[in-house]
Amino acid sequence: MVSQPNQLQTSQYGLGDPDARFRVYVANRPPMQEYQALAQVQQLCRGEIALINQACGNGWRKVFNVYAKLLFALPQTPLFTFHQHAASWQDYRDSRLLQNGSDTALLFSAPQLEPVTDRIHIIAGRTFAKALLEQGLAAQLQWLNAEFAIDKRQRLLVCPYFDYRQLNNEKIAYLVSLIRQLETF
Repeated sequence: MVSQPNQLQTSQYGLGDPDARFRVYVANRPPMQEYQALAQVQQLCRGEIALINQACGNGWRKVFNVYAKLLFALPQTPLFTFHQHAASWQDYRDSRLLQNGSDTALLFSAPQLEPVTDRIHIIAGRTFAKALLEQGLAAQLQWLNAEFAIDKRQRLLVCPYFDYRQLNNEKIAYLVSLIRQLETF
């Protein structure tokens, strides 16, 4: 699916649970043939993350690791039940992340900011967020610093890309505090 310049895509496509309440958006998809023509949200199977890591290298391993670490940094609440399904973030990554019923999605399309009050939207990467805004994303982001932004009404956050160097443990803790603000909003 090729997007026109300055035109926002309206369909959601990516990897994970189609009904996920926890949605992370990244600009690029894994460079594997089976993911190039995605037109919907496709659930992963157990072991598929390891296959993506093997085929696509360290960058994708970091994305999945940071995603799982973020989920496990969240306190367990009725909205965030990730701890109930695994003993560690590594186990969660390998056994549940982006699978059916995981409540997680990694999307390569623009957020659909419909009034669903229990969804959290996280755009990974300031450059990607700014491109989405230029294409018409209806968000009123309040930039908190050079890397993080929030739109409480839309339950939308912008954070650094999911990479250890860009989103280290200290920044994950800050992102968790922002997510908690959305949870109570």
